[in-house]
Amino acid sequence: MTLDNFPSKLLENAVNEFSRLPGIGKKTALRLVLHLLRKDIEEVRRFSRSLTQLREEVKHCKTCRNISDTDLCNICNNPSRDHRTVCVVENIRDVMSIENTQQYKGVYHVLGGIISPMDGIGPADLEINSLLLRVEKGEIDEVIFALSTTMEGDSTNFYIFKKLKPFDVKVTTLARGVSIGDEIEYTDEVTLGRSIVNRMLFENFLG
Repeated sequence: MTLDNFPSKLLENAVNEFSRLPGIGKKTALRLVLHLLRKDIEEVRRFSRSLTQLREEVKHCKTCRNISDTDLCNICNNPSRDHRTVCVVENIRDVMSIENTQQYKGVYHVLGGIISPMDGIGPADLEINSLLLRVEKGEIDEVIFALSTTMEGDSTNFYIFKKLKPFDVKVTTLARGVSIGDEIEYTDEVTLGRSIVNRMLFENFLG
């Protein structure tokens, strides 16, 4: 059987849906679907329900835009965190990566991406204004840039830095233990942890 010759239209439909996922080709999609067919029907129902419930009920924290089950995420709702220090990240995966280092005790702000004109993503498409509103309230002492060390990441840092200029807030960035071109989620925990602890003033980074 080739991948263009399915014995069942239902099988073909399922494979097509799985293959829409990033990094999943038709062969991998077929393997996943056949795996599900071997499972007990109740297991497949639980799997299906978990995905539907995720999409229908998951929230974004009203403060930091992290994924949460409630209006305020566990980090923002934790009184033991340093709420005057905010780490700016690109996405939820970066929050998880930094949390795994156990070296950071502040809170976060998830932009939901980085400025990328080639991809049609501008400042208005990101959670930059909501970050500025948090700073404007005067409740933040330090903003840490923890975006990917790519051209787009650096451009986003510089754009936000200029927007923060009118405010009395310290702006820092990760120490360059994270190599140029690296994405935060692929940086090992020790290196990332050291980069957070040894962060530097963003102005010094600009030279």
